[in-house]
Amino acid sequence: MIDFLQNLIDALSLGSLYALAALGIGLLFGILRLVNFAHGDLISLCAYALILPAAGDSVTLPMLAVLPAPLLVAAIMLVGALAANAADLTVFRPLRKTSVPTLMIASFAIGYVLQNVLLGLYGGRPRNLDLWSGLNRQIVLPLGSGSVHVPLVQVVTILTTIAVVAALTLFLHRTRYGVQMRAAAEDFRMASYLGVRAHRVVGLAFALSGALAGIVSLLYVSQTGALSRTLGVPLMLYAFIATVVGGMGSLVGAVLGGFLLGAVAVFLQALLPPDLRPFRDAFVFSIVLVTLLLRPSGLVRNPALMERV
Repeated sequence: MIDFLQNLIDALSLGSLYALAALGIGLLFGILRLVNFAHGDLISLCAYALILPAAGDSVTLPMLAVLPAPLLVAAIMLVGALAANAADLTVFRPLRKTSVPTLMIASFAIGYVLQNVLLGLYGGRPRNLDLWSGLNRQIVLPLGSGSVHVPLVQVVTILTTIAVVAALTLFLHRTRYGVQMRAAAEDFRMASYLGVRAHRVVGLAFALSGALAGIVSLLYVSQTGALSRTLGVPLMLYAFIATVVGGMGSLVGAVLGGFLLGAVAVFLQALLPPDLRPFRDAFVFSIVLVTLLLRPSGLVRNPALMERV
């Protein structure tokens, strides 16, 4: 039971990261049917925004001594939102009337540009980053004859995901712009005919996606303590798979897919024999293939998307 609870908490923590990253992808896909493959590189950009280009290989953050954590979170979210909107204004908006494959190729190009910008500014060496080291302390939960040890950073990650999902749900259902975004996701052209300002809605979607990338970067760096210019790429891959499994265009499906993928990855790592653990990802993707063969539309079917297809 103790091992199961330990793995369950690990699964919830990892699934939270995947769910937040998948939300950033799902927001844009729901409106533009754009899979933004530069989202992972945007996460990397937000992480590197924590340090100066001239910083050494091992980095501490003197700004934390004077900048409270809420302000730091807001600043990194702003960096992500501005970077995402810059990509929209310079690349995606001029190509908005082109085909979906063209937009997807453009997102790959943006991702490579961001990687090379980070390479030019920071170099190719990974960095060690001391971010909120106090979150690494263990919380001990007595359970029968044993105890469950939970790193505080995992609790923060899970609670943050719950808070973000709740806030995003309230925004989409209780605010004017949220309702406009939902209308655009249902039928973008009809929403434009009815007075919804398309550029404003799309810009807001990009800003929210970038802000989510900033949150993911902070949570990831606080857990791993490492920076690299490709740190967001694996997160992007898993988030995309979570979005597909959960149901393309469904934010609920993106969250469910993220948690499901995190649970499968953690429990396979715990249950597989040691000789097979290096092949964990192959087993994870095999399960994904089986899921899609049984339910091609994903766990949560999006009727509006199916009608548009």
